[in-house]
Amino acid sequence: MTTSRAVGTLILLACMWSSSFTVIKFTVHAIPPLTLVALRLMIAAFVLYGFLLIQGKKLPPWGINWVPYALIGFTGNCVPFFLISWGEVGISSGQAVILLAVMPLVTLLLAHFFTSTDKITATRLVGLIIGFGGILILFGPDALHDFSGGAIYQLAVAGAATSYGIATVLTKRLPDGVDPVVAGTAMTLCATVQILPFSLILDQPWTLQPDTSQMVAGLYLGIVPTALASILYFGLIAARGTTFFSVINYIIPCMGVAWGYLFLDEQVATQSLVALAIILSGVAIANLRRRAR
Repeated sequence: MTTSRAVGTLILLACMWSSSFTVIKFTVHAIPPLTLVALRLMIAAFVLYGFLLIQGKKLPPWGINWVPYALIGFTGNCVPFFLISWGEVGISSGQAVILLAVMPLVTLLLAHFFTSTDKITATRLVGLIIGFGGILILFGPDALHDFSGGAIYQLAVAGAATSYGIATVLTKRLPDGVDPVVAGTAMTLCATVQILPFSLILDQPWTLQPDTSQMVAGLYLGIVPTALASILYFGLIAARGTTFFSVINYIIPCMGVAWGYLFLDEQVATQSLVALAIILSGVAIANLRRRAR
């Protein structure tokens, strides 16, 4: 993959993933969070499984081999997708995407305790403190003693960032040589099976009456930022590696805030922009690498 093509793929992925926050905000008041997530995952599982068959690959044999995929599907899809969707009931899509920007810091913190390689250094500690300081600014001083209003929804999205971090650490524990397309399809299938019963029992989706635009938005979530983005992600990681891909952590929050402003007429508070700048600064500092002279 040429550099120009890799950069184009990276920007396209950022557009896909950042747009999901805007689409969720548009849809979640007509399709409840559980059902929206179930719809999103079912569509993505169908597309990914078809892609798997086209490539001539097979899912892992049924049995104990599926346990890691079930855990990662739950922590990397079910929980964060639901928490983000539920959180956007009470906060703007821009606030949600800013809160998710802290995910690399949460991953770093968890990796320090649960892996033997990714340890927190003095530089990384500074980045963590700065990044989480940005979260406090976004929450505002009132959230420290009052969790009414939007604070509980902000906390839910912050929980989604934590769940993504757990999934990332679990993914690092997968055996070497696992095909990423196979793993991604298996995780999505597991997540679908896990979330679907809750949607059927609690939401009774056959009683919902979303309009055509909201149904199209739900289909978009499953096809574009979940299934197609996963396929592009697998190819980009295989071609350019994780270091190149990590730049996306800085692009997605900025794009997500812009989409909310352009398409949902969300007002972007100065406090939110300051918080975003501080969080991204913390992420940048935490990812600095000492180079040998």
